[in-house]
Amino acid sequence: MLIQILLALLFGITAGILTGLIPGIHINLIGIFLISLSVSLFSTINPIYLVVFIAAMAITHTFLDFIPSVLLGCPDTDTELSVLPGHELLKKGQGYKAIILTAYGGLIATFTLFLIAFPATFVIDKIYSFLTKPYLIPIILFLASFFLIFLERKKFSALLIFILTGVLGLSVLNLPSLNQPLLPLLTGLFGGSMLVMSIKNKIQIPEQKIELVSLKKINKPAARAFIGSLIASPLCSFLPGLGSGQAAIIGNQIITTSRTDRESFLILLGATNTLVMGFSFISLYVISKTRTGAAVAMQEIIGAISPNILFLILTVVLISSIISFFLTLFLAKFLLRKITKIDYSIISYITLITLAIVVFIVSNFLGLAVLIISTLTGIYCISTGVRRTNMMGCLLIPTILLYLL
Repeated sequence: MLIQILLALLFGITAGILTGLIPGIHINLIGIFLISLSVSLFSTINPIYLVVFIAAMAITHTFLDFIPSVLLGCPDTDTELSVLPGHELLKKGQGYKAIILTAYGGLIATFTLFLIAFPATFVIDKIYSFLTKPYLIPIILFLASFFLIFLERKKFSALLIFILTGVLGLSVLNLPSLNQPLLPLLTGLFGGSMLVMSIKNKIQIPEQKIELVSLKKINKPAARAFIGSLIASPLCSFLPGLGSGQAAIIGNQIITTSRTDRESFLILLGATNTLVMGFSFISLYVISKTRTGAAVAMQEIIGAISPNILFLILTVVLISSIISFFLTLFLAKFLLRKITKIDYSIISYITLITLAIVVFIVSNFLGLAVLIISTLTGIYCISTGVRRTNMMGCLLIPTILLYLL
């Protein structure tokens, strides 16, 4: 059995590399694929092996998906905040530094998660028991949205973007004939828009410095922000509509009112991305509720999670994180040496075409129409100069209305 578990872990890490590096291929799609096959082709496979595969894939994804986010400006909903500071460093020849800082954050988060996992089960249980009171979840989501908008310098623009994307989200999610509506919606808002802007602005990538980053970058502001993310991440692991980006901002503001520097914020994002995923597995064990696609797939495949299976999942998370950290170092170094030899516009065109093909395969022509509309909406958001996290109104507004109506 140990050999099969190790094989499942290695296959999961391999799948996580692919989902992390290829824009548009998210772990949620792989999760849906596994659920459908678990009752047919994979019906003879021990469900524990599939759970190990999913855990390894999900954690590897949280490390590797910062590479296309920084190099291509093509993030998913968990890494959209890394685009601006990551791209700034990339244009200064410090793209490797940006990626490695997120990897440091993820690794620190994993060890922290492993140490606090079982005490956290009691905290999550108490928090969820409190949140089950009528109308409390939509109130919290509304307050979190208001808080994120209030932090913006251009508050009216942020509010406009939040409402605009909320209306777009309501429209897209209520299209009955659209398969996987979140794929074209989120791909356009957070990926396609950035790629189009990169092509328009004719970004040139300078020669990149490949050098190790000192752990001294984890200074007091970063440590305080990390503590804040430990507080916010459990909420975002089961509250619908809130993701890693929102957890990072809220966590940073909970502990410190000072502006976190660019490097520290990248560490914080890497940590929060991994923490939200890890806490989603713990939430699945404690309350049988979760909002990440990976944890949902686990629940569909194996049902209730026992303490032994939770310990196995956490062990897989720890091993996968260590391997993924070194994979990130190697792949970032390899890709950064290649990216300066290719016209960046060509890379952006290829990535944009790849995203369109993936959307068409999954969501057909209607998905392509949604992709175009959401891309144009994302471009408008970029032009206003507000945080792209405000575009999460596309999920938050539908979720709030779902609970209220």
